Amino acid sequence: MSNTKNTSQSQSSQKSQDSEDSRPEKEEDSQPKKERDVNRRPTPMEVLREARAQLAELTGLVPESVSSFEQTDDGWSLEVEVLELERVPDTMSLMASYEVELDAEGQLTGYRRVRRYERGRADARRGGR
Repeated sequence: MSNTKNTSQSQSSQKSQDSEDSRPEKEEDSQPKKERDVNRRPTPMEVLREARAQLAELTGLVPESVSSFEQTDDGWSLEVEVLELERVPDTMSLMASYEVELDAEGQLTGYRRVRRYERGRADARRGGR
């Protein structure tokens, strides 16, 4: 009668699971997540993701990459590459670099386009060669 054995094992397994579920919550877990996050500074990756999302929402353009990212005295500064005008072939698509400024909490405070270029075009060499 292995069926009976399995049933009693299931019941004891269920009891141990129930006792784990009835353990008191940690003090930290009882606070709402948002409340815990208020006093925490965002990580660089969170800032980067938020910057891309906020820029996309404001401009309607799709960020493709971040070419520059640094922490400043006032928050964060990024240079984000976006697709401005899709063309065929793809190497003829128009790209743009946007300078994006964020405060210490990762909220976008300003942006401006600093460069526009064709996707397949390299930067001009500097230095006179």
